[in-house]
Amino acid sequence: MMDQDKSRLPPVTAVVVVCIAAYIAAQMLADIASLKIGLVGGLAVDMGTFIYPFTFTLRDMVHKLIGKRHARLLIVTAGVINLVMAAYLLWVARVPGDPGWGLDAEFRAILAPVWRIVLASIFAEIASELADTEIYHLFVTRVTRRFQWLRVLTSNSLSVPVDSVLFAVGAFGWVLPWSIVGQIFVFNVIVKYAVTLVSLPMIYLAPDRHAREDLA
Repeated sequence: MMDQDKSRLPPVTAVVVVCIAAYIAAQMLADIASLKIGLVGGLAVDMGTFIYPFTFTLRDMVHKLIGKRHARLLIVTAGVINLVMAAYLLWVARVPGDPGWGLDAEFRAILAPVWRIVLASIFAEIASELADTEIYHLFVTRVTRRFQWLRVLTSNSLSVPVDSVLFAVGAFGWVLPWSIVGQIFVFNVIVKYAVTLVSLPMIYLAPDRHAREDLA
């Protein structure tokens, strides 16, 4: 019976589920990983930078599969989920730890500040990815439905710098030295563009079976 149910599942539905799950997971992982400021190539960088850029291409895949309105809904829903995550981790950090555990202070020191990272991230994500949605939609409706890699590259070319500056200033401005905030911004842009180029072929994994809805 289970095998029969699986065989009845439309392939595009499976792809949509995977894309949405991967999008939200990547956003949550990026928010948590951003709590660490690493040193890569001599530049300061929040460590969520290496996974977050995939969300732009995943968003484009969702847009292609189920349309602009659902892509917007996904962006807002992911923001709410991350906000709930931040609130929950903040509450967990404030609950007294068992004396036998011995890591209560370390847990609180690392995860309690996540609220600022997440708030900055949510603001940057919503602003940049809604902009990405509009550019992607304009490219498809006003330019061409061909060259799918170019529609992703075009939309990301706007969303990457917008996201990077809003996140760097919102998360670390007035907390870290501005020289480090500047390094975080520069490294964010470099890495996100690099990941964009690597992830471009992913757009071809999403069947274009909802062309009419994409144009709605």
